[in-house]
Amino acid sequence: MLSHLFRFLRERVLAYCKERLRAVGGRFRGRAPGTGIFPPSLAKTALLAQAAYQRGDRVEAERLCRLLLEQNPDRFDALSLLGMITAQSGRTQEAVDLLARAAGANEDSADARNNLGVALASLKRYEGALESYERAIALKPDYAEAHTNRGAVLAEMKRHEDALESYASAIAFNPASAEAYNNRGLALAELSRHELALDSYARAIALKPGYAKAYVNRGFALADLGRHEAAQKSYELAIASDPGDVQAHWNLALCQLLQGDFKRGWEGYEWRWEHPEFKPNKRNLTQPLWLGKEPLVKKTVLLHAEQGFGDALQFCRYAPMVAARGATVLLEVQSALKPLLTGLQGVQRVIAKGEALPPFDYHCPLLTLPLAFGTTIDTVPASGPYVRSEPGLVRHWEERLGEHRRPRIGLAWSATALTTYGRDRSIALAEFVKLIPDGVECVSLQKELSEADQAVVRGRTDIAHFGTGFADTAALVELMDVVVTVDTSIAHLAGSMGKPVWVLLPFKGDWRWLLDRDDSPWYPTARLFRQPGTGDWSSVMRRVNGELGRQFGGHRLEPPCAS
Repeated sequence: MLSHLFRFLRERVLAYCKERLRAVGGRFRGRAPGTGIFPPSLAKTALLAQAAYQRGDRVEAERLCRLLLEQNPDRFDALSLLGMITAQSGRTQEAVDLLARAAGANEDSADARNNLGVALASLKRYEGALESYERAIALKPDYAEAHTNRGAVLAEMKRHEDALESYASAIAFNPASAEAYNNRGLALAELSRHELALDSYARAIALKPGYAKAYVNRGFALADLGRHEAAQKSYELAIASDPGDVQAHWNLALCQLLQGDFKRGWEGYEWRWEHPEFKPNKRNLTQPLWLGKEPLVKKTVLLHAEQGFGDALQFCRYAPMVAARGATVLLEVQSALKPLLTGLQGVQRVIAKGEALPPFDYHCPLLTLPLAFGTTIDTVPASGPYVRSEPGLVRHWEERLGEHRRPRIGLAWSATALTTYGRDRSIALAEFVKLIPDGVECVSLQKELSEADQAVVRGRTDIAHFGTGFADTAALVELMDVVVTVDTSIAHLAGSMGKPVWVLLPFKGDWRWLLDRDDSPWYPTARLFRQPGTGDWSSVMRRVNGELGRQFGGHRLEPPCAS
């Protein structure tokens, strides 16, 4: 959103600057109404400020704008230009303040209201941005760009149907707007109308050949429809149009990994460090990054977690391989994982994030290790369990659960809903319990329960919930006959422990589960149950219920023999 602000305002201000530089004195169109003609000295200063901005000298342009504002604090052109300069300099709040003053200096300017809306949206102040766009439209009803921007902010507010109406207005007033068609496609995709979204992206590309963003979004829609080869081609076209498009490179890598093209996929996965979602997690360490080439004998290597709990559990398996190169291995993970992973084979010391780091020679993020070792599907390190529960905790939970007379099933049904994928892979517990056959004992492996889930648990005697941390959860997993889970960290925990784990996957699954298979090269004890179509959990539940019934229905475990 901030880059959009810079681009949008820059285009507006440069157009204005060119117009003013053609003028010699006279009336300034951006002037507050009724203020007449600027004195020659001020007019000359304004032209110099605009010229400085055009040649890229923002420092001089800002100095001159501030001189103008000392003479007239409400001067529209100076406020607008200074708002642009401060936005480009990363002083976004100051830019909003200046652009708000500019809008106040010329209350009849639709452009001023629209510019202010863009600035407010960049600060995620969506209600204010929406109000500003609507005031711009009230001043100029056929203002296509303001309609497009209004749609974008409505989409950020998850009001996708309303956003579609705004895009329809934008297209009606400007049928040549590729941006409006592209944004319309995004709103349609959010509403799972993927075929219609593809049509919008096609129109955007026809209007603006080489439109990289539209190619990327088209790839998204194709992937949502399960057309992964076509999605990959769309990402490649985006990169051909804009070789620096981070989202295109990132999506292409995920698409390649999903299809099993690990060689190119791991290389492309390094683009994550330029992606806004991951860039803040990049470590600026003075020690060099290890990518598998340098010898490690008598060297110390820091392996560090970078993403979620599940990612850390999946890729800490590489630690013994680094140690086998002769290295002393340090492992930095989230504090919640430290008790569980202390003692991991090949690791001399486990460090919680935030703790002081001891000296080391090289470092490597956990999800870069497959690249460092050149991992292919055939060489995934999955020879056996590598995470182990603490025996004392297992005994504690064994006593607390009581005699193991019935089959025990560990359940996890909800993922973090911060992303679309997180929402897609979650199932309401009221629905999830339908897969449980009669005659089994269930243990919730969820850390926390929503109010609705708590009500379900209270109403059943065959589900126990404890809300434990990872070390205790691992002990509970050890005592289960099978773990049934959506794609969460519990799937990786059970798989890393070598326990039978059944993973329920949405139609558009994560890359690590690959395509069209019910097993996983990462976890030999895993079974995958995939949606046959978007949102179709009912089919998955029927399959899982049938399998559980065949394996455990009506079965009773014999009590252990007395010693």
